Amino acid sequence: MTEAILLVGGKGTRLRPLTVHTPKPMVPAAGVPFLSHQLARARAAGVEHIVLATSYLAEVFEPYFGDGSDLGLHLEYVTEQEPLGTGGAIRNVASRLRSGPDEPVLIFNGDILTGLDIRALVDTHTGSGADVSLHLTRVDDPRAYGLVPTDADGRVTAFLEKPQTPEEIVTDQINAGAYVFNRSVIDSIPAGRPVSVERETFPGLLAAGAHLQGMVDSTYWLDLGTPQAFVRGSADLVLGRAPSPAVPGRCGDRLVLPGADVAADAKLTGGTVVGAGATVGAGARVDGSTVLDGAVVEPGARVHDSLIGAGARVGARTVLEGAVVGDGAEVGADNELRDGVRVWCAARIPAGAVRFSSDQ
Repeated sequence: MTEAILLVGGKGTRLRPLTVHTPKPMVPAAGVPFLSHQLARARAAGVEHIVLATSYLAEVFEPYFGDGSDLGLHLEYVTEQEPLGTGGAIRNVASRLRSGPDEPVLIFNGDILTGLDIRALVDTHTGSGADVSLHLTRVDDPRAYGLVPTDADGRVTAFLEKPQTPEEIVTDQINAGAYVFNRSVIDSIPAGRPVSVERETFPGLLAAGAHLQGMVDSTYWLDLGTPQAFVRGSADLVLGRAPSPAVPGRCGDRLVLPGADVAADAKLTGGTVVGAGATVGAGARVDGSTVLDGAVVEPGARVHDSLIGAGARVGARTVLEGAVVGDGAEVGADNELRDGVRVWCAARIPAGAVRFSSDQ
C-alpha cells in the first residue's frame, strides 16, 4: 500500500469560534498544524501518495503543504463543490488514485488523533482477503457511537446505530475512522451525490456478501471534534501519549517554540504548548493548555486545560479552567472563566468582570 485518502473538513466548523480565519486542521497542535501529524504518520507507514479530500478552504492547505515533497510525499487536493458525505468524498477523488482494482487504499479522517498501527491494519486487510477493513476501538460508553460487532475471526457482522437501551449495547467496539478499501470498492460507490459510508456503503456491502474485516486496536484514540478535545490532543502529543514524528521537539511536560518568552518562575506542565512570540509572565501556571503564537499570559494567571488564541491576552491573576479564548481577545485581570466557556475572537472582558466561585 503506497497511497491514501485523507478526509478533511467534515467537522472542522466546531472549532471556528476560536479561529475564524483558519480551519481546525491548520490550528497548531503540539506546535504544528494538526494535519502535519496525520501526514507524517502516514508517511512513516510507507504511504507515498495522498489525496486530500476537502470540503472547504482547500486554498489554505495547499499553500502550506504544497506538493508534499518536504514531507517525502506527493500530495493532491480535491475540493467538493457541495457536501458529499464520507462515501461521496471518497468517490469524488477516485480519479486521482493510481492503485489497481485489487490494491489497497488507506482512508483516514482528519478529525481523529490516533496511535493506530497503520501497517498492522494493512496487513490485517491483505491477510484476511477483505474487501474493506476497519480500525475499531473500544470505548467505555458506546451510547454516543454506532456499534460494529465482529465474529470470532474479526469479520464484521453488522453496523448498528447509536444504542438507545442497555439491551442494544451488544459490543463496546466502534468505528474509529480509519479504513483500508480495495480500489474496486471505491469505484463502486455512487458518484455525484452524497453518500455515507456508515449508513449506506458499509451496510450495503454487508448485504451484498462482501467481506468487511475489523481490527480492534485500543491504543490512543481521540475525536478532536470539540475545542477541549483538541487541547487534550495537543497536550497528549507533547507528553508522548499520542505518537507523532512531527512534534517539533522532545516529548515532555512542555513545548516552548522559538521566540516565546517564558518567565523563569512560570510553571508549564501537562503537555502545555507556548507558541512563537507568546509570553508567559512571572508566577503564571499553565497546565495542559495551548497558548498560540503572540498570545500573552500575564503574571500570576492560572490556566488549565484551555486554549488561548493567537494574539490574545489573559490578564494578571485571571483563572481559566477548560476555557477557549479566541484570536485577539482580551480577558482582563482578576477574572475567572470555567466550564467550557468560549470568548469570541477580538472580544474584550474588563478586569474583574466575571467570576464563578464565591467571593468569600
